[in-house]
Amino acid sequence: MSTLPRATELGLIGCHVCGQVCRAVDEGDGVLACPRCGSSLHRRKPAVYARCWALLIAAFLMYVPANVLPIMRTASLGDIDDNTILSGVVELWVKGSPGLAVIVFCASIMVPMLKFLALSTLLITCRRGSNWARRQRAQLYRLVELIGYWSMLDVFVVALLTALVRFGYFSLVEPLPGVVFFGLTVVLTMFASMCFDPRLIWDGKEDSDD
Repeated sequence: MSTLPRATELGLIGCHVCGQVCRAVDEGDGVLACPRCGSSLHRRKPAVYARCWALLIAAFLMYVPANVLPIMRTASLGDIDDNTILSGVVELWVKGSPGLAVIVFCASIMVPMLKFLALSTLLITCRRGSNWARRQRAQLYRLVELIGYWSMLDVFVVALLTALVRFGYFSLVEPLPGVVFFGLTVVLTMFASMCFDPRLIWDGKEDSDD
């Protein structure tokens, strides 16, 4: 079966702001603009690799103190306990909440690491012009975008506990610097996935079997 024509071959450009598909005309006269929202049109987002790598590296640098520093302090009748993400998971498991421990472990440790791995794979393969598993890589990118917001689960848990426990007289929960670094990690990885242009996946060699 012959390969279907691409938008570039048909002279079409998709606006990455409103999604309008526009016809590319008079490219030499200046920057094209979307007729619906007025945003500048680009066949591919400018400086994709530099922006994505910068955000991804910054997110990884934030992820290290997010796991090393404590994210939450619990105080009850003079007993003060500072918990990191991993120690919090262990404590939940020991105190009889294995389900919640697994959810926090997946959302706070596995998901960020998988996002680092997935975005790095996408950037490297696109930069090399690889035609390997294009459909699967496109699905991987959609999955990264879908689960991005769920990485904030740890921050939500700390915020909820801080608000609820403050109503008691003998217990106290306080957020610690680790939660700030974790929040920055999540935000930076979300920005990195937003900066990535999934159309680059299809810019590889033309001898793909997909």
